[in-house]
Amino acid sequence: MSDGIKTTAEAIEAAALPEAYAVRVDTNKGERVQSEPVPAGIAKKPLEQKTPAEWAYERIVLYIQNFEKELDSEHEVGMGFTGGEVGTLRIQGMGYFAPDLITFYGTDPNGAKTQLVQHVSQLNVMLVASAKEDEKAEPNRIGFKLAEDLEETPTS
Repeated sequence: MSDGIKTTAEAIEAAALPEAYAVRVDTNKGERVQSEPVPAGIAKKPLEQKTPAEWAYERIVLYIQNFEKELDSEHEVGMGFTGGEVGTLRIQGMGYFAPDLITFYGTDPNGAKTQLVQHVSQLNVMLVASAKEDEKAEPNRIGFKLAEDLEETPTS
């Protein structure tokens, strides 16, 4: 779509699509890194029809995926939780329970199975680069797997 004159339908559609924007400097390379557009799969269901949990889930998936794009082959994404002594977990899955709960599945640094359930109003997470569990295996890119699911999941 050009930046020129828009039809009423194009203007309404553009106003309803979710937006994301971030610019930062990659200190290792001295380059500017800009966020990518929100994938079409997320825009399949109008924002006003999404629960806070569904909308938070979709956005976290995108953050994880973008974080993973910058990781080397020796690291996977982990998640630290702010505001407590919970520590970190290696992300193995994510979900939501509408209308307002998000859950993260994974393992802690000792390998113990973990699941965190958090209300969207309390959501504060920190993505961290964690060394792979198996040095010989390919890194697990959970963000890309979760994003594929967003594209495939039918909306009602």
